[in-house]
Amino acid sequence: MLAPDVASVIEERALPDGGLHYPALVLNADFRPLSYFPLSVWSWQDAVKAVFLDRVSVLSEYKDEVHSPSMSMRLPSVIALKDYIPAARKPAFTRFNVFLRDAFSCQYCGDRYPTHDLTFDHVVPRSRGGRTTWENVVTACGGCNLRKGNKLPRECHMHPRLKPAQPSTWELQENGRAFPPNYLHESWRDYLYWDSELES
Repeated sequence: MLAPDVASVIEERALPDGGLHYPALVLNADFRPLSYFPLSVWSWQDAVKAVFLDRVSVLSEYKDEVHSPSMSMRLPSVIALKDYIPAARKPAFTRFNVFLRDAFSCQYCGDRYPTHDLTFDHVVPRSRGGRTTWENVVTACGGCNLRKGNKLPRECHMHPRLKPAQPSTWELQENGRAFPPNYLHESWRDYLYWDSELES
């Protein structure tokens, strides 16, 4: 086994693109991704370092290699942690997680938007006693948020499509699976869609 800092001596210029396009999919010890959205990936440098620290098992590799003065190795494309990391029992209350809970859809008109076109709305406005909680905040597009303004749902006849509630970490992960990232290496597919129907 080489020194733990071997990744720091591997020459990036040995890769045609400087190593920018060799992310490693990171799986938990149960072979499920740590996160679906955002997808759990590490840079090739972090993946190589984890291999040499014996923290991960390599499940799949890219064809390309990196070289140090004393060795060469194929870059890992899929790695699994050797120690299981339990998921957080309660997800953080963040703007992004509200959008993910609501599947990036306005809860008033039902249209889906990119993240930068979304905002969140207090179902019961703060000025009228509403709190900033999972149970009172929904995803809204700018138009619906402006139209609803400072009114209660019954006053403007705008009711959320789904009753807002705190999601579980599992629910957010399942919602995230519906939004695959732009980049999916072929070696990742078996690990990301393990419960999909097999082709005959």
